[in-house]
Amino acid sequence: MIKQLLATATEAAYAAGKAILAVYESDNFDTQQKADESPVTAADKAAHSIISEYLTPTHLPILSEEGLHQDYQTRSQWEYFWLVDPLDGTKEFISKNGEFTVNIALIHKNKPIAGVVYAPVLGDLYYGSKETGVYKNNILINPKKEPATLQDLLNKPSITIIASRRNLTDETKDFIAQFSHVSLTSMGSSLKFMLLLEGKADLYPRLFPTMEWDTAAAHAILNASNRGIYHTNGNEELTYNKVNLKNSYFLSY
Repeated sequence: MIKQLLATATEAAYAAGKAILAVYESDNFDTQQKADESPVTAADKAAHSIISEYLTPTHLPILSEEGLHQDYQTRSQWEYFWLVDPLDGTKEFISKNGEFTVNIALIHKNKPIAGVVYAPVLGDLYYGSKETGVYKNNILINPKKEPATLQDLLNKPSITIIASRRNLTDETKDFIAQFSHVSLTSMGSSLKFMLLLEGKADLYPRLFPTMEWDTAAAHAILNASNRGIYHTNGNEELTYNKVNLKNSYFLSY
């Protein structure tokens, strides 16, 4: 079941990516401001529509950033559902740096169990689950032997930390100061998590608001490779389909 659903999600991400690129290469993004003052473009809307077309035949509910959000009483009854960010990194899209993604996650009992992260401009497709393994561009990525702990990272003689170029808060700077010999790196959208997956970074502290659809697809992929997205205590992982769809601050490694 998971393998088949993941294949459908992969097809949906590819198709959405084509629509996003068509807008990206045009002169008209039709950018508007949403109620929360975040931008939305014609590409976000087109990707949402296409992904919905692909996922609807699975007969699982779809919770998309750009769709109608069901009330919690309804959502709380969902055992399985799709959690979608049709275009993660809209600001990156508008600035035309190519660092944006299509994120599609399959959630089971509030945990992400399969995910697809597709970067249309870069041409990189990440997907996986514990059942199927994790792949980049159809090449298997070997999982870590065992999960790291926050103490392991504090003990490292040198460390590469992912710091958001847009949201490097004082709180984040204070957190980073705990570590010695730190190298900072950055990337847009959920591609930050893929730096962890590929061993190009060790830790991603996010002490700034995010939403569930920003993290779910990458979270599933990281879990399948013995990595995770944890509350800042470093113990429990983020969960999904909460009353409030905002994530708590987190550490990913």
